Amino acid sequence: MSLTVHTEQRGDVVVVSVAGELDMATAPQLQDQITDLLDKGRSRLVFDLANVSFCDSTGLSVFVRAKNSCDEAGGVVRLAAPQRGVLRILEVSGLVEVLHTYPTVDQAVAGDPTPASS
Repeated sequence: MSLTVHTEQRGDVVVVSVAGELDMATAPQLQDQITDLLDKGRSRLVFDLANVSFCDSTGLSVFVRAKNSCDEAGGVVRLAAPQRGVLRILEVSGLVEVLHTYPTVDQAVAGDPTPASS
């Protein structure tokens, strides 16, 4: 399965919509997009995961690297609307709190204080 990545600017936040399977074969595509955004000074990122059907440890590492890079740049990374299987992987790995995961894109963009992990 392939991966598609689209971006949309919402105020000072970039919503990165990801669709497909995020694994060792497709993670570099997302990483390249993130690097491009950071190179352009975009460090407030929300990843819309509603259409991600699978995410392995390689995919998780992309989000962790994005968070570290955005933190260094004074920005933020939030995850939004993960499907049940992806949310479970985030919970088991302990990353659901670290990566601030929200039930909807709008809540993630707003920085709603009630993430999905609460």
